[in-house]
Amino acid sequence: MRNRVDADDSGTFYPFVRLLQAMILVTGGAGFIGGHLAEAFIRDGYDVVTLDNLNSYYDVDIKRRNVECAREAAEEGTGSYELVEGDIRDADLVDDLVDDAEYVFHQAAQAGVRTSVENPRRVNDINVEGTLNVLDAARESPVERIVFASSSSVYGKPTSLPYEEDHPTTPISPYGVSKLAAENYVRVYGDLYDLPTVALRYFTVYGPRMRPNMAISNFVSRCMNDEPPIVYGDGTQTRDFTYADDIVRANTKLLETDAADGEVLNIGSTDNVSIATLAEVIRDEIAPDLDIEYGERQAGDAEHTHADVTKANDVIGYEPTEDIRSGVRKFIGWYQENREWYEPLVRSS
Repeated sequence: MRNRVDADDSGTFYPFVRLLQAMILVTGGAGFIGGHLAEAFIRDGYDVVTLDNLNSYYDVDIKRRNVECAREAAEEGTGSYELVEGDIRDADLVDDLVDDAEYVFHQAAQAGVRTSVENPRRVNDINVEGTLNVLDAARESPVERIVFASSSSVYGKPTSLPYEEDHPTTPISPYGVSKLAAENYVRVYGDLYDLPTVALRYFTVYGPRMRPNMAISNFVSRCMNDEPPIVYGDGTQTRDFTYADDIVRANTKLLETDAADGEVLNIGSTDNVSIATLAEVIRDEIAPDLDIEYGERQAGDAEHTHADVTKANDVIGYEPTEDIRSGVRKFIGWYQENREWYEPLVRSS
């Protein structure tokens, strides 16, 4: 039997037995992006099942919050919610869940460039083998569409910017390699087995309930505690930071159209910002008198990312709504409201 769990108001998980006929399966659905997708789909009236192993890559308290938000959405609206505690590497469990789903949003992955440098085999096992489990299950079921969460990390070293989807893919971290390999499997399965698949290449996603070890959350935490933000490297490296709500909008479009089937799409903000500028923007919003400090650059970090979203706009009408300044202000507001529980996670990451 599936190990189905829910959470009470205190965030404590407990097992229950209740079968739902799910329309949407979100793998990694208690994580940052998966949690936002699950909540949005439920509020739109869909029945949602999420698969998540609730691992401790980052504090499970954030995943509890994601579960609580999804449950609240189900209580307030017409969609339903179910959390299945399990691992994407469990092929039998994945078969069972995919067989019930009309749409699969495959978000489950071992994230983190630095983590992948430390343990590349684990990243391959989860990100590639786990994806193959989803694809094999989909071959045997009438799935309407599989949407795969890829990453800008597949590009690696830029030959030109912004990245268009046909830019060479030369990842520089095991994480990027794993995402590219999984993305290629998604493409090949789509072609060979007539599976409707879409791959979305996300560009540095941030927003409420984000992983606490990300640069934005660390900069905000340090500034709120009157400590200078620390930039790793010389600060000239750039990122295309994408607000979580824009990621949700792009995914939601794929419930409405088959225009992107078989395609790879960049989902970014088009707003290319240096890490030093990011630190300054956050510093200026919170504690303008602080200096910026610099530390040793981390291995495996990309030099630049910058999304060309022309194709996504043409195919699904995607348009980012938040630039870095408006998005940072929103995140700082959320951080202040949730500081009591969130900040300890950031400080310990």
